[in-house]
Amino acid sequence: MRRSNQSCRGLRFVQAGFARTTLAPALLLCAALLSGCTVGPNYKRPAATVPAKWDVAEPWRESAPKDSVAKGEWWAVFSDDDLSGLEKQALAENQTIKISIAHLEQARATAAIQVATLFPTLSTAPSIERERLSGNRPPSSSIPVTSAVTQNIYQIPFTVSYEVDIFGRRRRSIEAAEASYQANAADLENVRLLVTSQLAGDYFNLRQLDSEIGILRRTVESLQKGLDLVNSRHQGGVASGLDVAQEETLLNATRTQATLLLQQRKQFEDAIAVLAGRAAPDFHVALRELKSEPPPLNAGIPSDVLERRPDVAEAERLMASANAQIGIAKSAYYPSLDLFGQTGWQTAAITSLVNTQSIFWALGANVAEDIFTGGARRAQVQYARAGYDANVASYRQTVLSAFQEVQDELTALSVLSEAQQEQQQTVDAARRALDISTDRYSGGLVNYLDVVTAQQNLLSNQQQLAVIQGQRLVASVLLVKALGGGWDASSLAAVQVKPRRKDIITP
Repeated sequence: MRRSNQSCRGLRFVQAGFARTTLAPALLLCAALLSGCTVGPNYKRPAATVPAKWDVAEPWRESAPKDSVAKGEWWAVFSDDDLSGLEKQALAENQTIKISIAHLEQARATAAIQVATLFPTLSTAPSIERERLSGNRPPSSSIPVTSAVTQNIYQIPFTVSYEVDIFGRRRRSIEAAEASYQANAADLENVRLLVTSQLAGDYFNLRQLDSEIGILRRTVESLQKGLDLVNSRHQGGVASGLDVAQEETLLNATRTQATLLLQQRKQFEDAIAVLAGRAAPDFHVALRELKSEPPPLNAGIPSDVLERRPDVAEAERLMASANAQIGIAKSAYYPSLDLFGQTGWQTAAITSLVNTQSIFWALGANVAEDIFTGGARRAQVQYARAGYDANVASYRQTVLSAFQEVQDELTALSVLSEAQQEQQQTVDAARRALDISTDRYSGGLVNYLDVVTAQQNLLSNQQQLAVIQGQRLVASVLLVKALGGGWDASSLAAVQVKPRRKDIITP
């Protein structure tokens, strides 16, 4: 899975003292020769189990390329203007999305901090000091100390420092930060997909309830006419009081169902309000029954899911970041090289501060290497490797879950499509049964219980048909979500922080 970069093996330095005048040029030359050395494993995406095709039974229709989900506004495939308006509100106002946008900005700033280490730092610390040196101070030369000295020191120093990235610790840090930045970009897209798909699912559930409420209200109107007829026949001595009571019971029970569904509808309406960033008391969606059919969708082949789903891309980028952390941990086994230079003005009299005689300068380099750490470095490498292994397992689990979700929704659409056809036939048969029983009752061939039973059967089957239609639309939404909503992982290539020359002088 991982290939280690071995170009630095065996290069171990032990800190030693050398004269700065001879050490700096030698170390600069060494830095130039070793600037491309990066310890730790180079990243390669681990393999994941990918099925060859989806398990789809007839009568599922193979979709054409034109059925592909459009990038960005995937909900446009449903051709519902109300849904499109709500989705746009959610993208602009949803607070969960805004949180993810802020996290992305934090990740970008973190990556920029690491990229900034490619440049040297310039600092200054002007100071004014008045001091008295003890008359009993140890002499700094062969000239004996005879008295105390009081003096002023005016200083304007400038210090340039730079850590040479000999063994790639900085490069691995940048690699990890940029992979984490890209993971956050994928997470933002995943949050957008989750919010928009949740809103679409709630919307179609609400429209399903609208259809059921419409069915119940029409049934109430029909039952009221039936009750009027039975009452008329009862008053004429043709129908019994039992017929009236049976019709009245069914009528009131149907009204109760319609009333209870209003509460469920309000719950979905409130959920949509929160997703759209609106206050629930001030948000309302006009009642409208379902009329549209689920759009045809192109599921592609299973391997496409690895590039389409933002959660899979996020897991893969976190895996790349964890891999870079191994290199960072391994770089602790190698010495660090810091180059520095200092110049400025220093004087005892402020009038002579900006003077060539007041100029001072120094150049130097420091090499540092930990010799004994009590096993801390080894433990850090083990920790980084374990973190990488955990991310690999998480990535593979995410891939497996993605395949499961797509397969589940493909199966659901196939089953629900067949079920809707069968249920429509059931509704047609129930309607014919009601017409026959009504005619037979009018002819005095049956009692009114047969009519009531036929009315109940038609109502329940009409409701079931509306439920199946709503479930098909919700399953279509979930399939779009499982396929990534038209997103493509290739867009992450543009998510990076590049060093620029002008950054050298950026505060």
